Amino acid sequence: MKIGLDMLQGYGAAAAQFFFVPFRRPHPPQGKKLDLARFQLTFEDQFEGNVLDPAKWKSHGEDVRRGGYWDGSQAAVRDGKLIIQTEYHDGKYGPGWYHAGLDTKGLFEQKYGYFEARCKLPRGQGLWSAFWMMCEGVEQETGNGKSGAEIDIFESPYYARRQNGLVTCNLHYDGYGRAHRTKNAGIIRVENPYETFHDYGVEWNEREYIFYIDGVESCRTSFGQPSQTPEFLILSTEVDGQNGRPFRGWSGDIRKNPEEIWPSDFVVEYVRAYQYR
Repeated sequence: MKIGLDMLQGYGAAAAQFFFVPFRRPHPPQGKKLDLARFQLTFEDQFEGNVLDPAKWKSHGEDVRRGGYWDGSQAAVRDGKLIIQTEYHDGKYGPGWYHAGLDTKGLFEQKYGYFEARCKLPRGQGLWSAFWMMCEGVEQETGNGKSGAEIDIFESPYYARRQNGLVTCNLHYDGYGRAHRTKNAGIIRVENPYETFHDYGVEWNEREYIFYIDGVESCRTSFGQPSQTPEFLILSTEVDGQNGRPFRGWSGDIRKNPEEIWPSDFVVEYVRAYQYR
């Protein structure tokens, strides 16, 4: 069944919250180094100026999103960086936790290549940031991922854990119902990701997905057979919960954080995409 983005917004980068993803043994990036000479640039945003470029990004959704509300005004460009801010306030949907998602749907979509974002992750349990890819074909139940996959280049739900310098790389296909299939490609240890910037990327081709952090391979998989459909980019933060009300989930409980961490910012220095030469 072909569906629109409004239907997909009930799922997305946090589908692992509803479909259990095992906690694998974390490890640092430890594979081959990325060879960018094999690629040519097709998309770039360095977030210059003080306004988000509407030719490159639009809101991935508005109104209720899990335990809070997605509101495009929570995303802003300042000092050459994109800031997606999470905070509690009485906003246009009433009192609650406000955050945002942005995507390139209809503006930039590509099949195969290398996709990368340089980010500093938001502090706090009960919320997580993500850089991911999506297309409507994810919803098609074909028994494989060729029609499209949710490609979670990274998600950051582990702030509440003792080892909180971790990110996770995940894949989903065949919709989000009974036929849904998911795989955790790896849980990667990153040095101080809440205070320093790191590069998070994926190389996607007809054979496999290869995930990188700071240009070093961290994990790879051919799970479900790779997507053969152009996909768009998404940057987002999310709050654990449902119907705008937070609760304890895979990332913890947002209500348990100390007041001094708010607001919490997901800071993006640049996003780039490349195709094979």
